[in-house]
Amino acid sequence: MEEEADGATAQPPQLRRRLGRADLKAVPEARRALRELLRHWGKPGRSEIAELLTSELVTNAIVHTDNDAVLTAVVGPRGLRVEVRDFVARRPRLCVPNADDGTHGRGLALVQSLADAWGVRPHGVGKAVWFELDAGAA
Repeated sequence: MEEEADGATAQPPQLRRRLGRADLKAVPEARRALRELLRHWGKPGRSEIAELLTSELVTNAIVHTDNDAVLTAVVGPRGLRVEVRDFVARRPRLCVPNADDGTHGRGLALVQSLADAWGVRPHGVGKAVWFELDAGAA
């Protein structure tokens, strides 16, 4: 962690937002908030990838659970970590998209192909789906 001039420890830039149940307006709002957080972060194109992957995780949490969720994004020395925590224990399934299925079923496949790392971790009353991006990767 960084030390500030007065000796206090600086917190890394971060975003934390509660996502309401079935509130699809939360998707563009989350993208805008992340865009602001990442305005001076990473090589060209990295913040756009972060926005896309974040919107996929937020949409999944809103559409596939009947509960609130929490979005957290932290910019640290190793890069960006975004996590969407919901309160449903059922784990997401990585699906092979079907051409006849429109745009459904592609979210986690995008996360898997574009993130530097991703995963799902259980917590007391649900799960967190997360991804990480290195600021310098092309």
